[in-house]
Amino acid sequence: MENDILLEIKNMRKVFGDLEVLKDISLSVRRGEVISIIGPSGSGKSTLLRCATLLEKMDGGSLKYLDTYAATTVDGKVRYAGRRELKKIRNYFGLVFQNFNLFPHYSVLKNITDAPVHTEGVPEKEAVETARKLLADLGLAGKEKAYPCELSGGQQQRVSIARALAKSPEVLFFDEPTSALDPELTGEVLRVIRRLADQKMTMIIVTHEMQFAREVSDRILFMENGVIEVEGTPDELFSSGHGRLNEFLGRLKE
Repeated sequence: MENDILLEIKNMRKVFGDLEVLKDISLSVRRGEVISIIGPSGSGKSTLLRCATLLEKMDGGSLKYLDTYAATTVDGKVRYAGRRELKKIRNYFGLVFQNFNLFPHYSVLKNITDAPVHTEGVPEKEAVETARKLLADLGLAGKEKAYPCELSGGQQQRVSIARALAKSPEVLFFDEPTSALDPELTGEVLRVIRRLADQKMTMIIVTHEMQFAREVSDRILFMENGVIEVEGTPDELFSSGHGRLNEFLGRLKE
């Protein structure tokens, strides 16, 4: 059903200088879907996420969340929605970065509550209650007063997930959420994401964790050179026989 579509990207393009990093990307995401994006470095995966989350401006195409267009192309020029509409759209999604992006001079609790209180107007008491519940759910009860430097990488990433969830987003984006972590801490974070998938959280995950992507995803996209080369269910993708995809997967096993 059309109203199940939370995010719709059509013909997205992004150019840096003479380099076309995204070429005609189209993607629809339904409520409750988990989509993993895989591919070699430089294929455009992170740029796609940055354009979808308004951190980069597109150079072509359209971007729509629910019933609201963030950007459309008219006469070859990308036009973004007004400030009020974009503020509304930013509340539809959360983004978890590979390097955590926590404020080092803020406590764990303030990292999570600062934006809801000062940007979204959530009463402080409500924001604190939400943050404490999220921290408990993520195995971080008692860490409210800690600072990022006092936490392991896995704990920092779980705080960043709590910060993203504090917005009650419709869709959660992860940009290689485990790439800065060692294998043991990677397992911590992947367990959290797997639990969110079980709870039917809509997620788009850029990852190099192939087995995890296979287990948790409804669909997987393989990107290279700014285009989606292969798309399908995990079973379809891993049995596709696509030469470049098989080469990529083989290198990961080496």
